[in-house]
Amino acid sequence: MRKIVITLSLLVFITLIFAGCSKDSGGLTIKEGVLMVGMEIGYPPMEYFAEDGSTPIGFDVSLGKALADRLNLKVQYVDTAWDGIFAAVNTRKFDCIISSVTINDARKNAHNFSKPYIQNTLAIVMPKNSKHLVRAPQDLAGLGVAYQADTTSDDYMAELADSGLKFTVHEYDKVMYCFNELELNRVDAIMTDLLVAYEYVARSDIFEIVWQGGEEEFGVCMRKGNDALTEAIDKALDSLFEDGTMLRISHDIFNGMDLVSPVRR
Repeated sequence: MRKIVITLSLLVFITLIFAGCSKDSGGLTIKEGVLMVGMEIGYPPMEYFAEDGSTPIGFDVSLGKALADRLNLKVQYVDTAWDGIFAAVNTRKFDCIISSVTINDARKNAHNFSKPYIQNTLAIVMPKNSKHLVRAPQDLAGLGVAYQADTTSDDYMAELADSGLKFTVHEYDKVMYCFNELELNRVDAIMTDLLVAYEYVARSDIFEIVWQGGEEEFGVCMRKGNDALTEAIDKALDSLFEDGTMLRISHDIFNGMDLVSPVRR
């Protein structure tokens, strides 16, 4: 659920090659035999580092590995700052972005997208012991609201501000900083992806989801005109849904919940 921006940031390359059947990719990918996946690794539970601080894990990481396997390729993850990730795929720093990218008309005009692979909504997260009663976005009036900059949460809060809602803005580069600030009582509420909210609520007994709304879908994003890779990834996605792999990934990451089947109904 993140918004396209044009500033190209420094790219930090984190390479993790999984075992698999390597073969000539016939020009399908930038690096022969490898699917290079761009993602901002710091967005749990979708993509983040394991406790060792270097191994990427999460839903999108598992999806990238599964797609590469179906394409008979190895996978390489390229950790990339969000504000430069779309420019990077355009300049062939990697083959695709699998990083909780919402499919919308503006992005489809600028990039190729796969079929959707999971649904998402926005959510408001607050401390369980909050003195503020919030059951809808309009109830955020007068409160300090945290969200990740340059995301659809940012867009949504900007729309509320334009409509006249008064609140104190707390923008952060990464969503984890929002939750740190909420835990320290430096903000009153967080607007974020529901998929992210699930993760933090499950981890801690101090947060709760008080509202969710809107419906969006995530897809694999590729350079505009890269139709061969788009077609290949769509076919791979189809097979992952058909044989139950996508459902197994959802169950594994989201504690038994099926968050993927609705995009195929």
